[in-house]
Amino acid sequence: MKRREFPILEHDPTRKALLEPTELINPIDISERCVICFFQDVIDGLLDAGKAVRVHACRSEMGEHPIYEMEVDEQRIAVFHPGVGAPLAAGLLEEVIALGCSKFIVCGGAGTLKSEFDVGHIVVPVSAVRDEGTSYHYLPPAREVEASSEAVSAIDRTLERHRVPHVKGKTWTTDGIYRETPDKIELRRGEGCLTVEMEAAAFFAVARFRGVTLGQMLYSADDVGGEEWDHRDWVDRSSVREKLFWLAVEACLEL
Repeated sequence: MKRREFPILEHDPTRKALLEPTELINPIDISERCVICFFQDVIDGLLDAGKAVRVHACRSEMGEHPIYEMEVDEQRIAVFHPGVGAPLAAGLLEEVIALGCSKFIVCGGAGTLKSEFDVGHIVVPVSAVRDEGTSYHYLPPAREVEASSEAVSAIDRTLERHRVPHVKGKTWTTDGIYRETPDKIELRRGEGCLTVEMEAAAFFAVARFRGVTLGQMLYSADDVGGEEWDHRDWVDRSSVREKLFWLAVEACLEL
């Protein structure tokens, strides 16, 4: 390893780490397809309706992180909530890959950098600006990381089939939700970012490093593109969130 001025740039390409998920976690009988869902209300609804069953639980100091499975069109599909923030989300993705999943579609919300996007407008990230730390432990330093093209195509086909308006573009992944300054927002918007969130770059990096397929669907939530932040009651849009989840399921079944 060569020491660099900034530790985050000291990328080590060595494949094997001291802690390897596949050496710590035994695979289970689980679907290769998995929807990573940020909407706990949607997951709770699946459980209440008896549509999903718990098949495993990962653990952290926060407690248990349940992994569920359900059947759709006679096909099994796994579902889990990744938590919030790149480190936790990446760690749980690593563990679910070790369990046996290899084809992922993520559904979640994101701040919009374009105020003209109504709440619920769907953005499909083709790449993420790496303004977080986790991705740098998986890939060499670079400004962006791309989503799996196969997953983006499956999402695109699904949305087109249902005639759901959407746009493909860049997202901005940040670790600092309270440091989205006006100048930085303008900088990111200038390089083509449509949304801001906290996990996409890490998801894409882990997927590339582990050789699995992963794409993401985001719905425009709060507005960070104006002179003042507008919450827009985005967390209360249950119909939008549920619709996005089922679109993610359909796209995942195409992988």
